[in-house]
Amino acid sequence: MHIRYFLALSLLPQLVLAEETTSAPDASIQCLVEPPVPRMANLDPDASELALQEIHIVSDRSEAQMGKQAKFNGNVSFSQGGRHIAADEVILDQESERLNANGNLVFQDQLFTITADSLVAQMRDNSAILTGAQYWLHGQQIHGDAENLEITPDNNLHLTKTNFTTCPPGDSSWLLEAETIKINSKEEWGELWNAKLKIGGIPVLYIPYMTIPVSDKRKSGFLFPTFSTSTTNGVEVATPYYWNIAPEYDLTFTPHYMSARGLFLKTDFRYLAGDSQQGQINVEYLGKDKMLSNNADRYLYHWQHKGAINENWRVLANFTQVSDNNYFNDMNSDIHSATDNQLSRVGEISYFEKNWDFSARVQDIKVLGEDEIPYQVMPQLNFNYRAPSLWSGLDFDLMSEITNFKHQENEFSTATRLHIEPSISLPIQGPAGSFTSEIKLLQTYYWQDHRGNPQNDELDDRVSRTLPQVRIHGKVNFERFTDYFNENYRQTLEPQFQYLYVSYEDQSNIGIYDTAQLQEDYYGLFRERHFSGLDRIADANQMTLGLTTRLFDQHNVEKFKFSLGQIFYFQDSRVGIKESAMSTQTFTQENTSNSVLAAELSTQLYQDWYMSGAIQYDTKQSENKKSEVTIDFRPGANKLLQLSYRYVPDLLNTNTNESVDIYQAGMRGAWPVSNNLYLVGNWYYDLNESRNIETYAGFQYESCCWAIRLSYHYRIKTNYEDDFNPLVDDRELFETGIYLNFVIKGLGGSGPLGVTGMLDDGLFNYRKPLYLKN
Repeated sequence: MHIRYFLALSLLPQLVLAEETTSAPDASIQCLVEPPVPRMANLDPDASELALQEIHIVSDRSEAQMGKQAKFNGNVSFSQGGRHIAADEVILDQESERLNANGNLVFQDQLFTITADSLVAQMRDNSAILTGAQYWLHGQQIHGDAENLEITPDNNLHLTKTNFTTCPPGDSSWLLEAETIKINSKEEWGELWNAKLKIGGIPVLYIPYMTIPVSDKRKSGFLFPTFSTSTTNGVEVATPYYWNIAPEYDLTFTPHYMSARGLFLKTDFRYLAGDSQQGQINVEYLGKDKMLSNNADRYLYHWQHKGAINENWRVLANFTQVSDNNYFNDMNSDIHSATDNQLSRVGEISYFEKNWDFSARVQDIKVLGEDEIPYQVMPQLNFNYRAPSLWSGLDFDLMSEITNFKHQENEFSTATRLHIEPSISLPIQGPAGSFTSEIKLLQTYYWQDHRGNPQNDELDDRVSRTLPQVRIHGKVNFERFTDYFNENYRQTLEPQFQYLYVSYEDQSNIGIYDTAQLQEDYYGLFRERHFSGLDRIADANQMTLGLTTRLFDQHNVEKFKFSLGQIFYFQDSRVGIKESAMSTQTFTQENTSNSVLAAELSTQLYQDWYMSGAIQYDTKQSENKKSEVTIDFRPGANKLLQLSYRYVPDLLNTNTNESVDIYQAGMRGAWPVSNNLYLVGNWYYDLNESRNIETYAGFQYESCCWAIRLSYHYRIKTNYEDDFNPLVDDRELFETGIYLNFVIKGLGGSGPLGVTGMLDDGLFNYRKPLYLKN
């Protein structure tokens, strides 16, 4: 049972690492807080220095003594440079260069708008003091009151006996009162002394000193702490410190104390390398975990880098290492979640030209919770060349790679593989359809060293494999206009076929280094390969037939799609993957006259009802090999009701190394109770084990200046066998938690994640079966 509550007041702005476009289907609710006075027009920013120093005064009445004092009354408008003052009365003392204004007073410049009872300004140094002030920061939701407000010569604000909020005027959901606030207009940060945070008019927190952002600029300092409690970790307190090292570097260091485990230290270092490269380094460490019987140290280190060196060169690096298999199940890591069980270690450099590209890559993958260790790619060199319309409409392509496979354990064989794959194709495309003929030559060389495993005598030291391949693919597009249920539609009928021939060669003398069997969904029926990787290339003499039909409405929106296909074998394939010392995985090629019958459906049933489904059916054995179906009701934004069912037979359980059948039914929903309050819930049930495997229920209330989320979780917990932790059998099978999140916007918090975040806050992420417009 977990109970979490924390006040999300993070002041850490985002370090912009790359320009990217993202979509926000349910962005946080925002307020438009504007001063209750019209914005005044600024002078031309390109005006000369002399023009910016000129004073412009307009009023209904005026009286003046030359060189002494001038008094203006009635709708007075005073402008100098980018500053403007509107008042009932303005007195300008030319001898002391002082300006007094009062009566319906409004002061405005490029950064803020202020209303006040009176104003005293010194013209000589451009400073001013306003009493009884109300202020609004332009471009921000921040506004507040001040007994006295001083504008310094360098255009900073000093406020005394003041407050501020991001809530609309008259809304006292939260208010921060302070004895003094200083806002630096250049640094765009504010400093507060002797501040009190009030929620609903009730003081809840005293802060002797703090800094706040008034823009997206970054600044070093402590971030707001987080607090939580749980039966697993005990009382938790985290106090992050943010260090703005330079415009292109920053670091966040977080001491995270867990009373049940110890002190968990997290460091996140981010950097920009020029205009087009970015990266981050993460280090996490927990010394002597008190929850483990051996009090072992837990740690993680992670490095990620990507970007472009120039217009041709690209680089990529990703490396993660953890102390044990259950690290992500036990620790609240910033890198991966508990459902991630693979750690990728990749380094790659690539060069791109118009018709060719080259890359060099090293790769190592650590699979958590499995005894089998994948091979390392050390390294892999790829060269690809493309020559479209080389001669008489013929396209020429060349794909080649040379890969060196190594293994961490000496008893496994190692190998170097060279693969060259030239192809010539003749594509013919038009509105009525397409027809493509293709010839390939698959030439592969292996140099294998199995001296570390002398019992593996079936592997040859050198192997040369030559396989010709012929592929013919055709598709025809038929259309007609029809009507269903008194609605006009355009219906398509898209039959397609593919003939594939790959010659046979005995490949049992080749080890398994990066090859696995591929799924046979509808689109997989038209693949050229039965296996991923190149260690096994299945022989083929087969015809694939497929048919797709669609319905488009009068606005050309797809309302219905159904696909059906199957492979017919003229000759049984004789190439498979057998169990050996090279791999614990077993794949065999069945002798059958046809593949599974694969079908997929996606449709808008009626108005706001949608359905999607897929099935793989063995017509020879009359067995369902895989099926899933979802039904959605989506009547509007953030409104969802979904029913789902999934069946997957013979799924390998890595913990027991036994096959299990998966029967799962699920429900999920999201519904707004009002404009600010909505509910989200998930429920998944294992029909095979007759048990609930996940329940999630939560509600979120969000206004423009604060938000709260309360959620309940009950879900199966991922646990791996791990010699690192002798108490693995004592781990709980299920995990229960209650979480409370409270966010005050305007103090660096951006609000909860919205409906999409709540739907994804579980083991099973939400995916729409169709993206159809109403």
